[in-house]
Formats: sequence, C-alpha cells, structure tokens
Amino acid sequence: MPPVNRTARVAALRPRYQDDLARGTARFFRPRRTDCPWCGSARLAVRLRTPDLLQHKPGRFVLERCRDCRHTFQNPQLTDKGLEFYYRDFYDGLGEENLATLFGTHERAYRLRAGAVTPHADPGSWLDVGTGHGHFCAAARALLPRTVFDGLDLGAGVASAQERGWIRRGYRGGFVALAGELAGRYDVVSMFHYLEHSADPGRELAAAHRALRPGGHLLIEVPDPRCAFGRLLGRWWLPWLQPQHLHLIPAANLRRRLTDLGFTVVAQEHAQPHDPVDLLTAGWLAVNRLAPRRDEPWHPAPPGRARRMLRGAVLAAGVPVLTAGWLLDRLLAPVAHRVGLSNAYRLLVRREDG
Repeated sequence: MPPVNRTARVAALRPRYQDDLARGTARFFRPRRTDCPWCGSARLAVRLRTPDLLQHKPGRFVLERCRDCRHTFQNPQLTDKGLEFYYRDFYDGLGEENLATLFGTHERAYRLRAGAVTPHADPGSWLDVGTGHGHFCAAARALLPRTVFDGLDLGAGVASAQERGWIRRGYRGGFVALAGELAGRYDVVSMFHYLEHSADPGRELAAAHRALRPGGHLLIEVPDPRCAFGRLLGRWWLPWLQPQHLHLIPAANLRRRLTDLGFTVVAQEHAQPHDPVDLLTAGWLAVNRLAPRRDEPWHPAPPGRARRMLRGAVLAAGVPVLTAGWLLDRLLAPVAHRVGLSNAYRLLVRREDG
C-alpha cells in the first residue's frame, strides 16, 4: 500500500484538533500554584511569557522562577490532557519522521554521553529513560559492547527501538509507575533531556534510585536555566521549549536533591553537554514566527497561495540571519562554559545505600 501523503494525513487529523480547540485551551491547565514546587517558597516572579513557537498550537505559557532557590517552572502547569494535546504530532505522527532524522544526526553526542560513565563503571545493564526511538542506545553499544541496553518511554518509538534490536527490551509507560517492576535491575540509569519534561522531577529521581542496584550510577543531562542565553534571547532561547518543559532545575538544586536521596555526586560537566545551536535556533524561531507553516491540522484550513508565497519569501530573507547564527554559535562554542553560555549540564551520581 503506498504511503499516505502529508496533505491527506493533515486533513484526516483536522476534525479531532478542531473539536479539541472548540472547547478551548483553558481546560488544559491546572490552577496556578502560589509556591515553588521545589522548595515551597512563595517568593515567585514571572520569568517568561510565550506562545508555542515550535508547533504554533494555540495557547499562552508562563514560566515562573523562585526567588529563593532559583527553580524555574511552568505555572500554571499543563494537565495530562494538556500535555497529550501539545505533544501530539511532535515526536510521533506528523512530526515523527523529522524528529527521528534529527535524533539520528547526534551520534557523536550519544557516544560522549556514554563515555561519561566508562571511567567510573563497566555496566552490565543500562536503562535509558525517555529513550525515544533508541538512538542513544544504538550509538552507545559500539562503545559498550558488553552492556545490555533497555529503554523506557511513553511513546511508540520504544517499540520500534526494540524491533530494530537497538535495545533488548522496551518499556512503554511512565517511569514512576514502572519503578517497582524495575527495582534493583540496573547498573546505570540515564535521563537525557528527560527530567525537564516531567510533571514531578522528585518522583522521577526516586524511581531512578529504586531501579538502580547499590553502587549503580544515574546519569542526567538537562538544560541549564542559568545559561546567559536564556536572558539575552528571552522567548527565542530554544531550551525554554514551551509548552513541553515543565521544570528547569539549577545544578545546585539537583545536586542537593540527589544527595538527600542517597546518591553521591561523581562528576558534573558543563562544557561537553553544550549544544552550539542557541543563536541559530533563535533565528529560526523568529523567522518561523513571522511566517509559520499554517498547514497543520490545528489550523482551521490549509494556507492559501498568498500565505505560502509569503512564507517562502520570509524564509529566503532569513537565510543570512540563520547563517550568521550558525557561525557565531561555533565561534563561541569553545569558551561557552567559561563565560556562562553553556546551555546544558550533566551530572553523574552513584547510589551508595543498600
């Protein structure tokens, strides 16, 4: 059977989206909380207000920061139904092919992540939480041929990873709910750009502690909310990633929470996790905001010829901006971690208690 073209897929999805939107987006949000979910302080300040700059689905999103512990979080936070609506057709469905291609280009980064563990452990079993389509595990196996990799994710990609042989077993579901089944099974648990998507990061960390054997290692990589680009670029800084990123945790906060759970910090890294794309992606978000695609099913009708021509003209005009951003990102990359521009950090911790 020939593949269904994108236009037909969009047309088939449009009725469901239009039905969702007819009932409004307010129902997708929890009540706004008045205290910090990390430390309980009531000293909150708005850090960012933004629309969805990636898919351009309707809605406005707010990030607030605690003045005491500096934790940044989405407030009001999306409900489970809201998360389903805004994630739909991003990692799967209409967005699956593009995201799979993008993730497939990061093999060097995946090997560097795996290499963060090898000086400290020779793992027999590794669980990658938020594994997506399993690209990290496929790349890491070349560096760690003795290690057996499993993957866990909410999406259907984890089943594809198992079918390809990139992981031994794929678990589909929430990590917190599955932690009892996985208790004490793993030498390493990894969470690469996963924790910021979690509604309750503390419970995810406790689940990782439970899944690890005593002496096992937890490897975490997350965006760094203290990155100066977050202030300089505002809503155009990609790691804010609204509405998907619910919590952005300063490294000091994460270290303390992990220590409280019974972990010992083995290593903290800011230079290697930095992905030099901040200015390039800021330019892309701005250009794409000026002339969005508008052919997605959450818009009531496909774009007309004039709108398509406008988008083509804006994209062409934006090429010099994107080129300049790409060049500056690479010029700054070698010193980014020294001048507060590293956009991510990595923590490796060891479970000490029995």
